[in-house]
Amino acid sequence: MSVSVFAPASIGNVSVGFDVLGLAVKPVDGTLLGDVVSVEQASEDSLVVVGEFANKLPGAPTDNIVWHCLQLFNKALLNKNVEPVTVKLTLDKKMPVGSGLGSSACSVVAALEALNVFYQQSFSQGFDEEAMLFMMGQMEAQISGSLHYDNVAPCYLGGLQLMVPDADIITRTLPDFDDCYYVMAYPGIEVSTKAAREVLPTNYSRSDLIQFGQNLATFVDACHRGDKQQAFSVVSDIVAEPYRKGLLPGYEQAHDYLLSQGSLAVGISGSGPTLFCVCDQLEKAEAAALWLKENYLQTDLGFVHVCKVDQAGAEQVPAE
Repeated sequence: MSVSVFAPASIGNVSVGFDVLGLAVKPVDGTLLGDVVSVEQASEDSLVVVGEFANKLPGAPTDNIVWHCLQLFNKALLNKNVEPVTVKLTLDKKMPVGSGLGSSACSVVAALEALNVFYQQSFSQGFDEEAMLFMMGQMEAQISGSLHYDNVAPCYLGGLQLMVPDADIITRTLPDFDDCYYVMAYPGIEVSTKAAREVLPTNYSRSDLIQFGQNLATFVDACHRGDKQQAFSVVSDIVAEPYRKGLLPGYEQAHDYLLSQGSLAVGISGSGPTLFCVCDQLEKAEAAALWLKENYLQTDLGFVHVCKVDQAGAEQVPAE
């Protein structure tokens, strides 16, 4: 039996919530913007990597994060006194690396969830949602050097997620806005999360801290009240954007233009270089997408997608 799981792209930070907010997105045209991992029983453990962005990953399978996911999952099984079976993993890498779309989170979530579904369906074994999310956080921390769930939580659970300082809960789902479109523009260049973090200051002023807290609190409150205008009026990045925008060619021009055309908010997705733009009319979103294709993309690898919120998160898909 083969099991395949798709894990969607996500917007980390959502501008207003550095390391504590994340939003899963999916293109309205049905494009799979994310990764797919397939699992099937085999005579020995192996990993095959395919897909448009496979050549951007380490050549040796044992250097791939999906392989490390298998090791972690098997260790967790042994801790439950369950003997792991040998499997063949296939990663279909549909997400660009260093894009700010949660590329590593997609691989981690798809791999661990595919293994979990495989064991549940084949052997009636596996782990609950809390245990899975904790493992996903462990793998993300291994990649980035610090533990933050703002990509893995929405990628796994879907929707708009708020990370909470409780290891037994980890995240809460916030109400989002059904009529909003998220235009995602990846310019086709790579910005490493490590490099993007290194440009940030180690200290912030008291006024910055007050504004950050006020904006995030206002956003969460407005989401619960369904106040779209107030929610997006405070979607501005105090922590990272002032320092990261210089790493993104054309970002400031795009930011100012899109806001002038009626976008509700514009920001950097995760650590960049992907830009996201929020519109509450499909016509405005399509116009923004067209402008971004003509003015923000830097290489042939770049793309623009008009998206909605992905409410499903990671889900099983038909095996190819």
